[in-house]
Amino acid sequence: MIHEVDDVLKRILGGGALAGSGIDVAFEAPTRDWAARRNAPAINAYLYDIREDVSRRQRGTTPVTDDNGIVLRRRQPPRWFRLSYLVTAWTKQPQDEHRLLSAVLGSLITREILPAEQLPGSLGALGLSMPLTVAGTQTESRSLAEIWSALGGELKPSLDVVVTAPFPTAPEYDAGPPVTEGAGVRVRGIDGTLEGSPERRRRRPASPAGAAADEAGAGIAADAERTGRAKPGATASRRTTGEPRPR
Repeated sequence: MIHEVDDVLKRILGGGALAGSGIDVAFEAPTRDWAARRNAPAINAYLYDIREDVSRRQRGTTPVTDDNGIVLRRRQPPRWFRLSYLVTAWTKQPQDEHRLLSAVLGSLITREILPAEQLPGSLGALGLSMPLTVAGTQTESRSLAEIWSALGGELKPSLDVVVTAPFPTAPEYDAGPPVTEGAGVRVRGIDGTLEGSPERRRRRPASPAGAAADEAGAGIAADAERTGRAKPGATASRRTTGEPRPR
């Protein structure tokens, strides 16, 4: 993620008024040894501080959709980090350095927001814009004088550039298939079978009245067959129609 922010910043610093000038954009620490090796004008963007912007931290998940708006995956919100760069100009004359810094300032102040479609790699895949501030009032815990002292060099005019970049915190998770049917209610009996299912109908016991009628019908059929006064198929009709037993 950091190297992609470097690429974005290098494209901005090398464009604008400096486009086609051939001025090099470096990210090395501007130490005395580095300055002594320079034999051509250069812009240096030294990354001196990285810290999280906790005010942007979020909870929950965000959906990842396709072109039709269908949710395919879900992911946790990214964490945002402030990348602070010390931008300086290096030439033989101070006036030339001031001209370079003026050109850099003009290129940066018009880009307070870096659109997602202009970001490379994983930054562009997140679909989030990045804020950029230059020479702002918010400074990190270390002063510029302390930074120059740590680098072993003399204090130079510089621009404090801060890019707040998102960083993914976890892999994406596949989402369930879309819902295509309405909600329904299914009731289970005490025996665990679903109401209305074939298994439930097979297990359902006969009512007392039905059981008594079946028992009486079986007795009438047995008597008729023994005496020969009724045919086996006539029993059910008499029982259901209420006709008296033949004598």
